[in-house]
Amino acid sequence: MEEKENKGNWKQLVRLIARTKPSKALIIFAIVMSLAGTAVSLIIPLFTKNLVDGFSISNLSWKQIAGFGGIFVLQAVVSGFSGYMLNVAGQRIVANLRDRLWKKLLVLPIPYYDSNRTGETISRMTNDTGVVKQLIAENLTNFLSGIISVIGSIIVLFYMDWQMTSVMLAVIPVAALFMAPLGRQMYLISKGLQKETASFTTTLTQVLSEVRLVKSMNAEHREYAAGSKWINSLYKFGVKEAKVQALIAPLMYFVMMMLLVVIIGYGGMRVASGALSAGELVAFILYLIQIVMPMTQITTFFTQFKKTVGATERISAILDSPEEDHEQGKPVTKIAQPITLSGLGFAYGDGEPVLKDLDFRVDPGTVTAIVGPSGGGKTTLFSLLERYYEPTGGSIKYGDETIDSFNLREWRSQFGYVSQESPLIAGTIRENICYGIEHEVSDGTLMKAAEMAYAHTFISELPEGYDTEVGERGIKLSGGQRQRIAIARALLRDPKILMLDEATSALDSKSEVVVQEALKNLMDGRTTLVIAHRLSTVVDADQIIFVEKGTLTGSGTHEELLATHSLYREFATQQLRLQSVEIVE
Repeated sequence: MEEKENKGNWKQLVRLIARTKPSKALIIFAIVMSLAGTAVSLIIPLFTKNLVDGFSISNLSWKQIAGFGGIFVLQAVVSGFSGYMLNVAGQRIVANLRDRLWKKLLVLPIPYYDSNRTGETISRMTNDTGVVKQLIAENLTNFLSGIISVIGSIIVLFYMDWQMTSVMLAVIPVAALFMAPLGRQMYLISKGLQKETASFTTTLTQVLSEVRLVKSMNAEHREYAAGSKWINSLYKFGVKEAKVQALIAPLMYFVMMMLLVVIIGYGGMRVASGALSAGELVAFILYLIQIVMPMTQITTFFTQFKKTVGATERISAILDSPEEDHEQGKPVTKIAQPITLSGLGFAYGDGEPVLKDLDFRVDPGTVTAIVGPSGGGKTTLFSLLERYYEPTGGSIKYGDETIDSFNLREWRSQFGYVSQESPLIAGTIRENICYGIEHEVSDGTLMKAAEMAYAHTFISELPEGYDTEVGERGIKLSGGQRQRIAIARALLRDPKILMLDEATSALDSKSEVVVQEALKNLMDGRTTLVIAHRLSTVVDADQIIFVEKGTLTGSGTHEELLATHSLYREFATQQLRLQSVEIVE
């Protein structure tokens, strides 16, 4: 069973490497060069044997010395070049693997990120690919040259003296009895170390991305304790690894000395009897070094390989995950079409339904406000419209076609989305406004969008203007400024359908007035869906949809719902009181 699993692991690693489409010519050339370098190294002991057996000052010539030096130089050049070529091939494989993985991460659907922690995904991209890189670019080079060196040396030794070679090789299984358990222990430690590193990366990502929450809640001690736990765990694994490595080195030295004693003792007897020459004994010792030294590299390779197996499984799991197909489907040729929801239902995984049998229609060019208690599924509805998720029941149509029949890239290009906390990327204001626009945007077009979003004035007052850095997640700007940049970004995109998710609820009164004016410019002539908790946002809507616990309980204009829907009337009354308080203040 274990043998079958190991074969599968080899196959999985080879299949993963094959996905990167490596340069076969480069790899073959590097291996051939490695074979040549090893072949040259196998000649050196034979050359030494002849030198020792025929040694005398009178026979020693500059030609012999030059030849001996030339072989050393040739072996060093060929080995170095082959190692470099294999390393380059390995680096190229891993670069291609990271490229495929990065491309895959960008096309994975939102449900994948709902069920996988960001830190663990980052660990797959950095730590796991680093493990694969080390195996291919570093350990594989030493492994191939080591295997060739060991096999070549043993063949030559058997040819020189099979009896002495048999005695020497009899010692190796004894050493393996000590080394095998240590190799297994090193694998278990490495596996645990990878797991703990991934967990630590996850904790770091989570805490540092929300460092302001940590500070505002005075949670530094709590997070320090959590981080210290992982640091201490990594330290313990590191100590275990150091213990095993501390045992491996002396054992290798012990094996080397034991073999040397056997060869010198038994070889000395054979030299004395005339069965072996002094030069052959020296050659035996040199070949012994060429057998024992690569053993450490071969052991390291198998330890690293076992680590790589786990990394390969995790990387392959991501690469094999279902992805969004951005190109399949028909183009969106007809614009300004009605959006119709028929019996729409949705649940996250196997959980309770979030939306149940929603039925309503949004006519082109109109404003539809979606209101109701928090947790009712309003934001989920927006996610379904943008096709982040697939409905578990019913359908959404654009005109006469279901939205899943359209090309995903084209469908999403129809939308402009402004949320309560509009996300900004670390970069300049210009980069944020133009984000997602593939063609060159002129300064005039950029400024016009900013002016319509009431953002141009405050941007112009900044020291660097449109080239001002906004900081991570736009932290250097106020909430109102971030919202206006988000509106400018949506205006530049020129969407046909606009979705506003409580776009002004987090702003103060002064900022809200400015943003509301910007939103009017954005909404002009577009089909608009608004999630809002403020009455001022929904009063003038063409229709209001009231959603409670995922179910539509009322629809109509503000006046109609005020007269017929008790919960909406309560909502409106509360909002009027809040507005009165704000006016008094």
